[in-house]
This record gives sequence, structure tokens and C-alpha cells, in this order.
Amino acid sequence: MPEAATMFAKRTAEQKMLIEVTQGELAEAVVTGETAKAANEALPFSDQLVSAARPFRLVDIAANEVARAETCLTQAIYYEAGFESLGGKRAVAQVVLNRMRHPAFPSSVCGVIYQGHQARVCQFSFTCDGALFRKPQKAAWAVSRSVAEAALAGFVEASVGTATHYHADYVSPYWAPKLAKIKQLGAHIFYAWPGAWGQRAAFSSRYSGREYIPSLDLIRKPSEEIEDVAVIDFAKTGLSVAPAVTDRHAKTDVGGRLDVNKGWTLRIPEPSETRGNFAKLTNIQHAPVAAPKTGSEGVGQ
Repeated sequence: MPEAATMFAKRTAEQKMLIEVTQGELAEAVVTGETAKAANEALPFSDQLVSAARPFRLVDIAANEVARAETCLTQAIYYEAGFESLGGKRAVAQVVLNRMRHPAFPSSVCGVIYQGHQARVCQFSFTCDGALFRKPQKAAWAVSRSVAEAALAGFVEASVGTATHYHADYVSPYWAPKLAKIKQLGAHIFYAWPGAWGQRAAFSSRYSGREYIPSLDLIRKPSEEIEDVAVIDFAKTGLSVAPAVTDRHAKTDVGGRLDVNKGWTLRIPEPSETRGNFAKLTNIQHAPVAAPKTGSEGVGQ
């Protein structure tokens, strides 16, 4: 096989792998708590060149399409970073627009945001965790909307360059070391595709101009009504984290949720730690059975 064809095949395989780990079942694999914090701090920032994205402007499309795009982007900013800094809000908006222009993602604003909302892995958690059923806080929504309108009118958040991924700093996803870590803003850490796929030239998709917002009837509903998160009194309810409806517990699992706000972590012992206990249990199971006692000392007399 010619060298150019070999290189192309290798790049294609790498790109398929990156899509699988960030959009497939492996995208759900995360660690939390102090373990996640340590992993995030240990992962160095990439020395990959970070170029600012090109400005994007909604022009020459129908007014109703513009309105839908603004609504979807406002939702993403509010539910993902509504109480982050202004820069944090702008960075989330930039990630959405970066994805929209990259061939690995849908080519509309709403398409990017609602990607996977009915699948096992939703790309933006608020579209499948019941958040949309909570009434937004008015002031934070207004700020988020102004950020969305600016982003769709050409504003560029240059600090995150061509980032297409981010996660909260209290989790560490499986895919993080496979992407280029480029920036942290507030509680979010931002990543770009590695190599040429993350460079500005790769963002070649054309905006489709067709926006679609799924009906709430098509979005996963909470198992029970969730109050406005802004007015939940966690002290009275006994909760320290807002209810989530996508916890995939077995029906017989009564262990509850892992509350990362308390520093709790899920720890699976290493084989070396369990080997002694396993050997002890095995020896007990294979030990000769003692003859039953007789007379007044016998069981069941």
C-alpha cells in the first residue's frame, strides 16, 4: 500500500477511535471525587497549537430557524454554565459552534446540543437528566441568552480555540488523556481533538440552516416531579446533590447515589489487596467437614 494511503488509513482509524471513546459507551466511563481531581491535575496541558476559531454568524436563514438556534444555545449555556463566569459561559457557546463546524458532529446548533438525547450517551447532560423540566432562574437565563446572541453574531471566545469537548473538574472521563487538554475556565476543563483534526482547517462543515428542538414529550422525563433547583432546600430534604433521572441502578440496588460533593469515591481494590482474603475463603471452602457431634452436645438435641 502506498505511504500516503497507509497514513490516510491510520488517521481514519484514529478518528473512528476518538469518536467511539467520546460518543459511545466508553464516554460514560468516569472516575469522581479526589481520584478525579488527582487525575485532572496530573494530566498536563497540551503544547498543541491552539488557534482561535473563525467567527460564525447566522445570516440568510429564516427567522424561526434563528430563534430556535438562539434558544438551543441559550439552553446549553444556562444548564451547562449558567452560574459560571462570563468567560465560562462564552467557552461553552464556543464549543457548541466548534462542533457544529466539524465533520464529526451534526451541522446545526440544536443538532449538536441534542445529539444523543434519546440514546444511551447524550452529549450534553442537561438534555437527558431532567434539567429541562426545571424552570430557569430569570436573571441567569437572560445573561445566557445575551451570550448566545453574541456568539451567533460573530463573537469568538479565543481562549478555548477549537475546543470540542469539556468536562467538570470533579470528574475525569476515560477519553481525557486521548484529547489535547488546552484550557480550564472555572469548573470546566476544555479539550481539542489531537493533531490535524483539531486544527482550524479541519472545521470544514457548512451550517445546515435547519434547526430542530425536540418536544419535551420526546425528552427523558423525571421519574417524579423535580422542583426548581434554585429553590430546593437541601438541608430539609436531606439531599446534597440535585436529583438525577439517569442513574442507571439495578432495581435491587439500594446503595443510593455517590455524592461527590462530600468527597466520596468509588474504590475497587487491587488484586494484590484481595488475594489473601480470596485464598483464605477458598481454604475454608475446601477444608474437610468435621464429623457432627453426638450426645447432649449435638446440635438440635
